[in-house]
Amino acid sequence: MVYDFIIIGGGIVGLATAIALQSEAPGAKLLLLEKETDFARHQTGHNSGVIHAGIYYQPGSLKAKLCKEGAEATKQFCRDHHIPFETCGKLLVATNEAEVYRMEALEERAVQNGIQFSRLSKAELRKVEPAIAGLGALHVPATGIVDYAQICRAMAIKIREQGGDIRLGTAVTAISETATQVSVVTPEERITARKLISCAGLQSDRVLRMAGLRPDFRIVPFRGEYFTLRPSKANIVRHLIYPIPDPDLPFLGIHLTRMIDGSITVGPNAVLGFAREGYEKGSVNFQDVADFARFSGFWKMAKSHIRSGIIEMRNSLSRRHYLEECRKYCPELTLADLGTPGAGIRAQAVMEDGSLVHDFLFRQSDHCLHVCNAPSPAATSSIPIGKMIVERLLNTA
Repeated sequence: MVYDFIIIGGGIVGLATAIALQSEAPGAKLLLLEKETDFARHQTGHNSGVIHAGIYYQPGSLKAKLCKEGAEATKQFCRDHHIPFETCGKLLVATNEAEVYRMEALEERAVQNGIQFSRLSKAELRKVEPAIAGLGALHVPATGIVDYAQICRAMAIKIREQGGDIRLGTAVTAISETATQVSVVTPEERITARKLISCAGLQSDRVLRMAGLRPDFRIVPFRGEYFTLRPSKANIVRHLIYPIPDPDLPFLGIHLTRMIDGSITVGPNAVLGFAREGYEKGSVNFQDVADFARFSGFWKMAKSHIRSGIIEMRNSLSRRHYLEECRKYCPELTLADLGTPGAGIRAQAVMEDGSLVHDFLFRQSDHCLHVCNAPSPAATSSIPIGKMIVERLLNTA
């Protein structure tokens, strides 16, 4: 059988893309392949579970638009499929004068992005969150929390109900194109389709190369290490607590995150990972290390971010230093409160000039569309991202 579409990747972007395809091309024969034995086993299933409101992003940008649309679409999907979520709100806390200045810039951005917010004084912050210390904060009430892996499982059920074929535990080992179609090879068979979409996340550059295209970037893994607070601290905050982000740094900083299961995590930091899919501390995959070590763009990127990299590595090696970052806004936390550690891994696309890719990155051939970078907040924005991917594919069909 020749499929109309093959999708590689069972994370939330791949699944959302499959749903969008079934909507735009009803009756099409669709196959989704995932190398793992379950959905959301990598970035989707290891993220913080936040439904972002979209306050951070450049006004008028695609990220700002997709995040705002995606937040409401995600909540509606949860309502439709009886998936628990909570709109608990977020506080962005300024702990020094420099952060107060940056907070004012965020206010302007929130207004331009149409994000509802309020500004809290030091006293008002203490009133709503007694355990949090700061000079002031922005309250973003629309921010929520959810289990994105549960959303993925519901998406998979919907895809199958609409006639889509999903195969778990099926890795793609080769891709080839002819003038009229594309074929993928798995350990069991060769499968042919009219079009292929790769949403391979941490392996996106390798899938691109497998398809015969030269990637002008590399996926560099960054570990986001966090701790789950001990149960005695599970009610320490009612909101999500974030620092005011430093615009010179690519990550948001260590924050307190309420999880939908009732626990609270603190983190993550952002350190270079030595394995794309190694979630245990100390994991090393020599092929992954060789991939970025041979790439000149990695060394250019490392040079430009050496100071922040040293700080993040110090925090990774020392719980005490990690705790200092948390205590800037939550001074009552102690080392004993840092419970079970965990980690997620971010697929960071780095270009040949050393720049970090903060926007969507696509590469195409006649029959293949490769989603090489789907930037945070990709989980929040997944439903409109899926629609955008399908529009891009079908407009070039």
